[in-house]
Amino acid sequence: MQKQDKLRFAIFGNEYQAKKSQAVYKIIALLQQHDAEVYIDKPFYEFITAGQHMDIKADHVFEGSDFTADFAVSMGGDGTLLKTASRVGEKNIPIIGVNIGRLGFLADVNPSELEQAITAIYEGRYEVRNHSVIKIETSEGELIEGSPYALNDIALLKRDHASMISIRASIDDEYVMTYQADGLIVTTPTGSTAYSLSNGGPIIAPGTGTLCLTAVAPHSLNVRPIVVPDTSVITLKVESRSHSFLAAIDGRSSSLHEGTVVRISKATFSTKIVRFAHRHYFATLRDKMMWGLDQR
Repeated sequence: MQKQDKLRFAIFGNEYQAKKSQAVYKIIALLQQHDAEVYIDKPFYEFITAGQHMDIKADHVFEGSDFTADFAVSMGGDGTLLKTASRVGEKNIPIIGVNIGRLGFLADVNPSELEQAITAIYEGRYEVRNHSVIKIETSEGELIEGSPYALNDIALLKRDHASMISIRASIDDEYVMTYQADGLIVTTPTGSTAYSLSNGGPIIAPGTGTLCLTAVAPHSLNVRPIVVPDTSVITLKVESRSHSFLAAIDGRSSSLHEGTVVRISKATFSTKIVRFAHRHYFATLRDKMMWGLDQR
């Protein structure tokens, strides 16, 4: 890739991590050394300036989707990166994930590596990987709060304290089965190490062009995850004793009425995430999953 000249960076972060937000000082100083334009999301800016009394200078403070940049910077964990991806949406802005959270599958740049990462950006020593996004559509009259797009997963779930729900599933108009379960997760390869994995779903390598259906606490032990091409259209219809259920889109929940027909399919755009040369997928899995660790 070509060496970059003056660049614009849009910075996003959490408003509830007081100590961890100190890393923003470091990244802004590094960016200013490169004469970059620094834009900061307004809620995060107000948190670190008024709330944490940090003397932070930004070229622009933006709200909502009123921003453009060459790179977006997510300061937090994987949850923050998912929120950043939702805000970036169809803008095709590559995201740099700075891990000041816990696990960090997606956000994999540690604060101690910021100088190397910013230098690599300006020297072109990075790659941008496309991560597929899925969207949810509902039958007429039902609205989804917020963005209908998910980088990780979309799950249909029972309400709190409700009985399990019945989910009639079809793929490309072919009936598959009716799940009797607490819910059903449709995950991308990116999300396969998240909620789906905790419910027995497989780890799916990036770039495989697939989606996976994983049941949450199914009534039958015979129910197993199903992997399908990401060109598939998944149609789901829910029956519930509580006459409603939840649709969780990367963790953002909306309440839907029983009988609503939900369609899940691949979006027309992807989320772009910056990866550096020393980061490799299976090495990350070994590290985060602690594969081969002998604790005897």
